[in-house]
Amino acid sequence: MFVDECTVKLQAGDGGRGCVSFRREKYEPWGGPNGGDGGRGGDVILLGDVNTNNLVDYKYQPHWSAERGGHGLGSDQFGKDGQPRILRLPLGTVVTDQATGKVVAEVVEDGVQLILCKGGNGGWGNTHFKSSTNRAPKRANAGQTGEGGSYRLVLKSIADVGLVGFPNAGKSSLTTAITQARPKTAAYPFTTLHPQIGVIEYPDERKGDRRLLLADVPGLIEGASENRGLGHRFLRHIERCAVLLVLLDMAGTDGRDPRDDYRHLLHELELYDPAMLDKPRIAVANKMDQPAAAALLAKFRRRYPTAEVKEISCLTGDGLGRLKQLLLKRVTTLRRREKTSPPPAA
Repeated sequence: MFVDECTVKLQAGDGGRGCVSFRREKYEPWGGPNGGDGGRGGDVILLGDVNTNNLVDYKYQPHWSAERGGHGLGSDQFGKDGQPRILRLPLGTVVTDQATGKVVAEVVEDGVQLILCKGGNGGWGNTHFKSSTNRAPKRANAGQTGEGGSYRLVLKSIADVGLVGFPNAGKSSLTTAITQARPKTAAYPFTTLHPQIGVIEYPDERKGDRRLLLADVPGLIEGASENRGLGHRFLRHIERCAVLLVLLDMAGTDGRDPRDDYRHLLHELELYDPAMLDKPRIAVANKMDQPAAAALLAKFRRRYPTAEVKEISCLTGDGLGRLKQLLLKRVTTLRRREKTSPPPAA
């Protein structure tokens, strides 16, 4: 099961109580206070994990809490600190505080830990309250309460390439052909019911192996931005992509016109988020092995003369190698530009 959004309730550990204790030993009638401090409560920590790909673990177990701190003891013994609760999340997870509606964290790097809820500090033992006028304090502090709350987890996959297209355009076939993913393929629409993340491999002995991540979004239909079809639920998975692939059935299967399909797809992307149209995109003309494809491609180029079009056939494999190399070149250039460009002015 694929889950890309859920709500969880998190609670960090409370701090332990301080101890009221006095030293009682032979030949030490004025031993004084020796109550230890309570231990600190455990934190709730978010950990980016590249090996986790969805939020199913938190859909059916929404309550998570860290361990509370141990109480202080006599003989100046401090309570032990509580164990943290570490939540492994897929890269691209956005965490929103339900109470305020504000985004409080984003998990974007593998192995990076973010403290979402801090554990409470332990209470002081009575040793801290000793003074020249109070030689036998009988006071200690309770531990502080750990932070907690209700949070919304939403997964926005971090992929280099986003693949969109109408149902039955061949997205699953293309994903299978150029990545290691194996989505279901069949001759009917909506065979893909949730996003697929595939790895495009570029083996090179001189430069080392290279790879790109491709996100295949389930088929969009006209009106997706109005909650029709499946794609509207998953468009968030291409928000972070560097390049968009708009896959078109250039053979016009089932009487479709690829020119209209392209217009509708761009319109749905714009309705979802106008910034989508600012991303570099490549129109991929699929099924070029079919007899009607050449004439429809010529009509497409006349209507969209500035669109970058690459011809492929998932059935015969024609053009797939050139498409892979183009994607590597484009993504590498864009990522390098992002690293060298100055940050936006505040």
